[in-house]
Amino acid sequence: MNKPLLQATGLCKSYLSGQDTITVLKEVDLSVQPGEMTAIIGASGSGKTTLLQILGTLDVPDAGHIVFDGTELTGKSEPELAGHRNTRIGFIFQFHHLLPEFSALENVMMPGLINGRPRSVLKDKAQELLERVGLGERLEHRSGELSGGEQQRVALARALVMEPALLLADEPTGNLDSASGTRVFALLRELSASLGLAVVMVTHNMELARAMDRCLTLVDGSLR
Repeated sequence: MNKPLLQATGLCKSYLSGQDTITVLKEVDLSVQPGEMTAIIGASGSGKTTLLQILGTLDVPDAGHIVFDGTELTGKSEPELAGHRNTRIGFIFQFHHLLPEFSALENVMMPGLINGRPRSVLKDKAQELLERVGLGERLEHRSGELSGGEQQRVALARALVMEPALLLADEPTGNLDSASGTRVFALLRELSASLGLAVVMVTHNMELARAMDRCLTLVDGSLR
């Protein structure tokens, strides 16, 4: 067994709701290998999105540890975590969150521009990724001129422009018709294999979940 890319141990998370404490995660352990595709399923409200946000350092656990590529993330400052997120992790959500005033090419370039990367290098990389997801003819189209499936493919290219080691996907096909969803998933699998990209995907789509390398269920705050 290779060294895990991501090792989460003992993750706990609770929220206050009025006078009640709602426990969402209880001692969650998860190990993700480089290039591995992992599906997380579970009932609505079971904490799947919370877990994904903690793995991506968008939220912090009440207890537990996350080690990413040998580096302990627990206790790091927000600027340090932001730097980690921007360079090592890609995110794709059910809704693409594209900026409507920018072209597909500019949307894909955006994470790198925010990070201060050279525009010329980013433009070449963004064009390469858009061609790879089948949108080489749509570089200058704005999001309103693209179909839902095309918009999600732009979002996928944007998530990969910083060459992350891990892609976290929260219901990435949930807002798409069956054909578009299947195409986005096929792209995810192809890119995972060719780039050595680890993928953790939350989904309600059991067909997609079964097509992943592993499928884990979040029940009563624990992964099974």
